[in-house]
Amino acid sequence: MGAIEDVYEDLEADVPQEKFREAVEAKVEQMGGLADEETAAMLVAHEIADSEVNGIADIEPGMEEVKFLAKVMGVGEVRTFDRDDEEQPEGQVVNVELADETGSLRAAFWDGQAEAAREELEVGDVLRVKGRPKDGYNGLEVSVEDAEPDDEIEIDVSVTDTYQVEDLSMGLSDVDLAGLVLDTEPVRTFDRDDGSEGKVSNLVLGDPTGRIRVTLWDEKADRATEIESGTSVEVVDGYVRERDGDIELHVGDRGAVEEIDEEIEYEPERTPIETLEIGQTVDIAGVVRSADPKRTFDRDDGSEGQVRNIRVQDDTGDIRVALWGEKADKEIAPGDEVALADVEIQDGWQDDLEASAGWQSSVTILGDTTTQTEDATADGDATLGSFDGGDDSTASGDTEATSTPAEDTGGATASEGGAATAMADGERTEFTGTVVQAGNPVVLDNGEETVSVETETEVHLGQEVTARGLLQDGRLDADDVV
Repeated sequence: MGAIEDVYEDLEADVPQEKFREAVEAKVEQMGGLADEETAAMLVAHEIADSEVNGIADIEPGMEEVKFLAKVMGVGEVRTFDRDDEEQPEGQVVNVELADETGSLRAAFWDGQAEAAREELEVGDVLRVKGRPKDGYNGLEVSVEDAEPDDEIEIDVSVTDTYQVEDLSMGLSDVDLAGLVLDTEPVRTFDRDDGSEGKVSNLVLGDPTGRIRVTLWDEKADRATEIESGTSVEVVDGYVRERDGDIELHVGDRGAVEEIDEEIEYEPERTPIETLEIGQTVDIAGVVRSADPKRTFDRDDGSEGQVRNIRVQDDTGDIRVALWGEKADKEIAPGDEVALADVEIQDGWQDDLEASAGWQSSVTILGDTTTQTEDATADGDATLGSFDGGDDSTASGDTEATSTPAEDTGGATASEGGAATAMADGERTEFTGTVVQAGNPVVLDNGEETVSVETETEVHLGQEVTARGLLQDGRLDADDVV
């Protein structure tokens, strides 16, 4: 047995002997005769031992060089870019998604390797990769120096054509996923560095295993305005990226979002409202007990913002929810059953807890419970499905109608067919109920009847009060609220 074979026998690395011999011969030639085969073999063995890792999970940004085995999970398109190099002003890169039993990462093949990777690599191939790891824009990335197929090694990582939400992980591409549209957002525009205008929008999809935020870019962004919540769709050729610590599914030029006939099941998570604590980010679901009109305000940067408050109740309690931005435009009315995902629990008014639904949250209207027949309690502690008042207890979802106070109540006044029509205009009336809408006017609900009250007395949601006054044009003009 020769010197090279002796060193190879002691090498604890998964490197074919022929590859090791080629590396030793190259080292001898590199050193110009300053090292014999045994010395060169020991140097190569040392380099391999320092760079060989047991799996992708062992690779960290900042390592000088790593060698590892991985399976090809997806091959991207060749992208070109400009360099500040007169000899080679245009560069090329192809991103390849690699995985083993321990994790996944993105491998970047540059310039001459880029075309070869796109043309020769197929999903399912096993590669021996040598490269330099770094912290890329979307997580761990390896800049490839050398990569060769290995047909003799098997890596137990399944390659699937269709995914569910729980299967998604950072770096996956060519993802096909079917889901139920839970929430949509309008298209936003932005300026790119090259002066062009880009477009982006978002959907939230759910399936039996969870939910995922979907980001649609440029030509695909308009799909968010064409698809309604409650529609089953399939994302085709999506890719997984990270944003603020959470993964998202992105759809670009190659991808699509298509409506399908399949019924996708999704069961929202429900954290009991009575267990909520300040600082949590949770999912809650319940019945809308009240809905205030939308308000606009000026931000510090001079832009205009908007917010709308609703009160949501489940079997354990109720909480005020602030809907910010475009979510304030959602047509939500008392009696609707809603699911709110990723809402932040904050300290609200009068030490009451409040949930904040911002850009990262999703708001899904599950149904309208106003036609159900369970009795609501007189103190306002209604549970899911307990609204039986039909139009009596609901305010219109048209939150933008602000021309008159009557429109703000959305038809909750006694004169518009509500349960309070038994009270005659021109008579003094006393009504006791729970405040389900604060502001002007105040709306009271005693579980059986709903009445609109004109008063300057400050009240808050959930408070039980008695209003006394003259009933005029279907509204109680209160001179006393206690």
